[in-house]
Amino acid sequence: MNPLMIISKYYSPSSKAYHILVSHSQDVVRKALELAALHPKMKIDTRFVEEAAMLHDLGIFLCDAPEIGCHGEAPYICHGYLGSELLQKEGLPKHALVCERHTGTGLSLEMIEKEGLPLPHRDMQPVSIEEQLICFSDKFFSKTKLGIEKPVEKIKKGLSKYGTETEARFDAWCKLFLGE
Repeated sequence: MNPLMIISKYYSPSSKAYHILVSHSQDVVRKALELAALHPKMKIDTRFVEEAAMLHDLGIFLCDAPEIGCHGEAPYICHGYLGSELLQKEGLPKHALVCERHTGTGLSLEMIEKEGLPLPHRDMQPVSIEEQLICFSDKFFSKTKLGIEKPVEKIKKGLSKYGTETEARFDAWCKLFLGE
């Protein structure tokens, strides 16, 4: 399976959105594989991580995010489950779960309902070690400052506005993947 072939089905390779998506995703892949290499006992499926990390943001083109070249109609928070739907249609259900579960540090059903988020009412938290690793690695990179890795403290500060559940999950991943 070639993630770039799938991405090219939905994005013109000459578009701003394609460049941003691929560049950001390559940063996430690199970080995830670096972290996986530190933990051989976890037996992380690195091939799957590489593929799914490249595809985790596939749904951004369906969202209204002109600063990254995306001119869809949905709010940006919807990109995860929208990308999941695309990957389900591609016959990639495990990859689809990564899309759906990577937003923030994952979204609980309680958080979706409490915040009135425009998302399907179901739990969207990373479960497998690969899902958690990709979600964690994604937090280190934005799509507006490509190639620049954020320090952990800056990530924590940004996540703090989303509540203790989000912070606790990120802190647990820092311990798990970074030993902090």
